[in-house]
Amino acid sequence: MRIVLMATGDIAIPSFHALKESGELVALVTQPDRPVGRHQDLTPPPIKLHAVEAGIPVLQPESMRAPEAVAELAAMQPDLLVVMAYGQILTEEVIALGCMGCINAHASLLPRHRGAACIQAAIDAGDSETGVTIMHVVKRLDAGDIITHRRIPLRGTETAEDLQNTLAAITPEALLEVINQLRDGTAPREPQDEQLSTYAPKLLRKDGFIDWKQPDYIIARKIRAYHSWPGTYTDYPSVRRDRKKNLKIFPPVDLIPISDLPANTVPGEVLESNGCGLIVACGKGAIRISTLQPEGGRRMSAESFFSGHALYPGAILGKAL
Repeated sequence: MRIVLMATGDIAIPSFHALKESGELVALVTQPDRPVGRHQDLTPPPIKLHAVEAGIPVLQPESMRAPEAVAELAAMQPDLLVVMAYGQILTEEVIALGCMGCINAHASLLPRHRGAACIQAAIDAGDSETGVTIMHVVKRLDAGDIITHRRIPLRGTETAEDLQNTLAAITPEALLEVINQLRDGTAPREPQDEQLSTYAPKLLRKDGFIDWKQPDYIIARKIRAYHSWPGTYTDYPSVRRDRKKNLKIFPPVDLIPISDLPANTVPGEVLESNGCGLIVACGKGAIRISTLQPEGGRRMSAESFFSGHALYPGAILGKAL
C-alpha cells in the first residue's frame, strides 16, 4: 500500500515514524515554511525535518486547492491518504485521490470538539475523558463516519501540552490497526450524531485574556487548557499610572476557596502578593499564581517577580484604567 501522510502539527510526529517504519509511507504533505520569532526567520514545520532525515519526499503546497498541488499529489499515486493536524480543509477532488480512501486522526472523541482547538476545548470544558478518533474524511469539517476511538481519562491537572503528548503517543497504534482493517475491507463506518457535535475554533492570542469575573475553577481550567498556546494573560498597573502592562500566567495555579471576602472586593483584585504567590479574587473564590512573566521580561517565580515589581494588595488586574 502506498500511503501519503498529510500533517503539520507536532502531534503527528509519532504517527509519521510509525508509518515510515511500516515501509508504506511514500510522501509527506505539510504546510510551507513560515517566518517565526522576533527576526521572522523562515522555519519549516518540525515534522518536515523528520521526513527529510528519513529520506521521505516532502510536498509543501501553499494551497491544496491549486491544480498544480493536486497534480503533484496525484503523481505520488497514493492508495491511502492519512491526515492529522494538517491545517487545510481538503476538497472532494483531493479526498478522492486515495483509491483506498482518506482517513483522519482527530484529537478528540468525535462528534465532541470538532475543529482546530479540540485539545484545549476538552480541558477548558472540564471533560472527564478525551481521546483520538480515526474517521473517514468528508468535505465537511471533522464530520466523517467514525472508524474507531481511543479513550483516555482526564485527571483535571493536565495542560494542553501534556495532553497533546499523550494523544500523540496513543495514535500510531490506532492508525496501524485501521490501515489493516482498510486493507482487509473490515473497517467499520459509524455515522456521527450531529446533535452531539460541538465546535472548537482555532484560538487567537487575544483568546487568552483572563476574565476575572469567572469562577476560580473556570479560570484555572483555562490556564491549563491554553498552555502553551495561546497562553493566558492579564494586565497589571505599571509604575506609570497611565497604562497597564501584560502579565502572562503559567500553570499550575491553586484554587483558594474564600467565602468571606469583604463586600467591596472586585474580581481581579490582588488579595496577597508575596513569595508564596499572587492571590487574585475571581468571580467566585480566588486563585494563587506561582509562575508568571511580566511584559518584556522572562518567565519567573512569584518570589522573583515581587523582588523587582510593585504589585500590592488592592491593585486590580485586567481592568482598563
